[in-house]
Amino acid sequence: MLSAQELCAKAKANVKEIDVHQLQQVIAEGGRVIDVREPGEYAAGHIHQAVNMPRGVLEMQLHQHPDVAGYEDALQRIAQQPLYLICRSGGRSALAAESLERMGITNVYSVAGGMQAWDEAKYPQVNGE
Repeated sequence: MLSAQELCAKAKANVKEIDVHQLQQVIAEGGRVIDVREPGEYAAGHIHQAVNMPRGVLEMQLHQHPDVAGYEDALQRIAQQPLYLICRSGGRSALAAESLERMGITNVYSVAGGMQAWDEAKYPQVNGE
């Protein structure tokens, strides 16, 4: 039996990760970011460009991402460009990235350290939305 921490560590070892400095550059270039935290966490502070799709419903809502909503081939469209996932500390985003890879979305990255690392780097965020 694995603990939650061991499960997250295993997922992190199996997915591609980027750090917040790389993410900041990706965002400047128009990269697609999904915040997989719960709505209350997202509302308390998030990256301006991030779309909130909580980890618990990500796979079921991915086709509703604003970039691809309404297209019959939404999942194929979402997979055409890199996808960056962020959470509080990097555990949920790693688990989510692993799950999306199993769905065939292979150009997906987890943000190492999550919003905690983003805050420590003093990058801007939106609060109260």
